[in-house]
Parts: sequence; C-alpha cells; structure tokens
Amino acid sequence: MPLLLIFILVPMIELAVLIKVGSHIGVLWTLALIFLTAIIGVTLLRAQGLATLMRAGQRLQEGQLPAQELAEGFLLALAGALLITPGFVTDAIGFTLLLPGVRGHFAGSVLKMLKPQMMGGMGAGRGPRDVYGENEQPDRIHPNQHRPTIIDGEYRRED
Repeated sequence: MPLLLIFILVPMIELAVLIKVGSHIGVLWTLALIFLTAIIGVTLLRAQGLATLMRAGQRLQEGQLPAQELAEGFLLALAGALLITPGFVTDAIGFTLLLPGVRGHFAGSVLKMLKPQMMGGMGAGRGPRDVYGENEQPDRIHPNQHRPTIIDGEYRRED
C-alpha cells in the first residue's frame, strides 16, 4: 500500500510543482531547467559512482566486505533514477543523495537494518574470502563457526 501511494503522490506533486514553475518562468525555461538538472545530475552521478567503485575495489583487495560502498552504490543508483525522472522534487531528492555525508548517513542506516541478516549468514568478524577457510585468523573466528569439511581425493572413470 505505501508503494502505491508513492507512485500516485509523487507524480501528482511533481505535476503541481511543474505547473507552478512553468506559470512563473514559462514552459521553455521549465523544460530547459529539467534538461539541465538531468545533465548535471548524470555528470555528478558518474563521478560519485566511480569514486565509490574505487573504494569498493580497494576494500575487496584488503580482504574486507565493502558493505558501506555497496549500500552507497544502491543509493547512487536510486539518485540516478530520480535525477533522470523529469521533475524538480525528484531532482532535489536525487541531488541530496549525491552529497557524500547524506548518502553515508542513509547507507549506515540501511546497513544497521540489514546487519542481523548479514551476520547470520557469514559469522561475526569474517570477511567474504574467510567463509570457506581462506585468510582465516584464529582470533577472528566466531566460536560457533566451524570449518567446512574438505575431502581431497582422486578418481578414475572405468567403462
């Protein structure tokens, strides 16, 4: 139900704002502003996205899960969708999500909500490569976790 309200209310609000702005500055200037905000937003989104991608790659090289960067990447994708959508309200929300401090705060909130599910799947303090026994450090292994059983052998097919 809330999602349905969003899909009904947001276009109605956008339409009202577009009509109001268009009545003050004219239709052509309103269209030019919509186009300009989309171009500026996509340019800023590309720069922010590349920076986030580089940070995620660096975290992976260090053997850590880039959870913050993944959450920020999701928010950047949302910002991109909002910036491409015609309208001033969605552009304002999209530009707000491009601000690193605001995006970091929202990403932290998303991670706090998802943390119980993530910790249940991987174990406390273990990185993505540690799940199957690589790069394990005894002091970081959760006491309830056990190493997977690995059976090494050879086989020969006889017909």
